Amino acid sequence: MDSDVNKGPSAQSESAVQANVTNPANDPLFPPPDEPSSECRIFANKDLLRIGHVPDEDRIVGRDTEIQRIANEIGVVTKNEAPNNIGIYGKTGTGKSLVARHVTQRAQITAIHRGIDVATVYVDCSSATTETKAAKTIARSLNQEHDLGLEIPRRGIGADDYYAYLWEDILSNFDHAIIILDEVDGLREVSAEGEAEGVLNKLSRAEENRFTDCNLGIVTISNKVRFKERLSERVDSSFHQVDFVFKPYDAEQLQLILKNRRDAFHEGVLEAGVIAKCAALSAQEHGDARKAIVVLKAAGEAAEKAGDQAVTEVHLEHVADHAEVDRVRELMRGNTPQAKAVLYALASLHLTSDESAFSTSQIYDRYKNVCGVADLKELTYNGVYLLLREQRFLEIVGSQLTDGKKKNAREHWLQVDPDVALRAVSDDLPSLATADELRERAAS
Repeated sequence: MDSDVNKGPSAQSESAVQANVTNPANDPLFPPPDEPSSECRIFANKDLLRIGHVPDEDRIVGRDTEIQRIANEIGVVTKNEAPNNIGIYGKTGTGKSLVARHVTQRAQITAIHRGIDVATVYVDCSSATTETKAAKTIARSLNQEHDLGLEIPRRGIGADDYYAYLWEDILSNFDHAIIILDEVDGLREVSAEGEAEGVLNKLSRAEENRFTDCNLGIVTISNKVRFKERLSERVDSSFHQVDFVFKPYDAEQLQLILKNRRDAFHEGVLEAGVIAKCAALSAQEHGDARKAIVVLKAAGEAAEKAGDQAVTEVHLEHVADHAEVDRVRELMRGNTPQAKAVLYALASLHLTSDESAFSTSQIYDRYKNVCGVADLKELTYNGVYLLLREQRFLEIVGSQLTDGKKKNAREHWLQVDPDVALRAVSDDLPSLATADELRERAAS
């Protein structure tokens, strides 16, 4: 009888591995970094292309003015003065998080060298989406990063308990604290109706309510330039901030950003023209430095997988198309099938009509057809209008008031390529026609 029959799955798999690999440290399936699987050597330092990598100052391009202006507001902690609250707005990949973290780190280092105790903490609100999660992240991160030695539970307590740790045990150790709330619109307390109590309310009123003597500076970062309009009056009255809007990078700036990361590749690997083309494509489509870097990295990985000796424009063109679809999918992350059906309806109108913008009624009529094919329950006219407004907030859809007789009538248009929009929603709406099929029907 086979000796492995009575062994568990892990034992059997381990036995199988041992039968084929005499020395697991030299498993041919996973060659060491200095022994690539082919003669191809593409990357020298892939970390330079990693999302979240905070580069040295000389690698930050086109944001000198923004760096200085933000330093003027929060850098006063280096003079032992209370920092101002600031709001940073702009589209994805315009350097908002990068600049905020860069300036904050430098301010903290300078202040500490001057004998001023400054704490900093970064919160990604797309992950910490509730008040409890955000409060926990702030308290636990400050405790860990500054070696305060507190035992703060991961679970089992509420937001008020985490705030208690923050006010009573953590901030009492510091003169000032700068709290970065990235993608702040991801907090569930911020709704379409304009309610925003929770985190912003507690932090902005902490000193006023005498919860702490530590001077708090709150940095909010949002891709949605209309974010402030959603704040309740109560929060807006206490959360005074200086606003900054980051414009998308142009082709020249994107080219410099990519050139500053070319040492992620081995010398001579990048074919002439790859960086310039990557920058031009990105500037034309979105001005997003993060996406431009991702596309360049993906082109390198495509060359590596193919066993090629260089990264060419062919590799770049192949991955750029997929990257734009992924960008729209990321913008739509969390959207319901109904919202995607509305987006599909608008995209299909663009593909089957010569018009550049469409009324809510036109979109609603097409949406009802979409629901019939996709087996979705139809929303009301007003429900579709509200979903279009949400897509406008995400900057996927543009809209404006019309001069027609109907009061508050609007027309809407896509701000992304219709083909890209359809591919971005195709996973949730597989029964619907593709872009090519829609064009064929329109032509016939």
